[in-house]
Amino acid sequence: MMLLGLGVLLWAVTHLFVAMAPGARQRLVDRLGLGLYKGLFSLVILLSLLIIVLGWQAMPPTSAYVPPIGLRHATLLLVPIAVVLFISARAPTDIKRVIRHPQLTGVKLWAVAHLLANGEWRSLILFGGFLAWAVLEVIFIKRRDGAWVKPAPVGATRTLVSALIGLVLAVVLIVIHPWIAGRPVIVMG
Repeated sequence: MMLLGLGVLLWAVTHLFVAMAPGARQRLVDRLGLGLYKGLFSLVILLSLLIIVLGWQAMPPTSAYVPPIGLRHATLLLVPIAVVLFISARAPTDIKRVIRHPQLTGVKLWAVAHLLANGEWRSLILFGGFLAWAVLEVIFIKRRDGAWVKPAPVGATRTLVSALIGLVLAVVLIVIHPWIAGRPVIVMG
């Protein structure tokens, strides 16, 4: 449990540092150079992901609660929407005119969806931790960046292309889920 929690905490603190302490981040960039700073940031994020994976694998799947089976259907609906939102953050899309932080909104939706379907302690730590981080990240980014200036419209075609890419990626994630999470999303039979 400790290893998984440590990985989630390292992920969250590393990301929150950027939003909470922009002056300290800038001093680090000035001191190290942008390239080295980005390299170290990426290395810490990769380390946190490795710790999360090792912590997940080391922790037995003991139940904290038993979610109603029907909530798995909600998860199957919410995760593709979360992936579309996640993808739309870096793509030209009008979704950014409606949702200020589509990537973090996607993370929050992904986490909630998984909490609806998984009642294990390790799921609570992982998905609850990512949900808490994404909520805090949005709060601190809004505080740092101030008033929201909506981007210019890009049109329905570009938005649709981004959404389709997100849906294709969601299908790929469903197919490879047994290899990345140890269990299939859809159980046949």
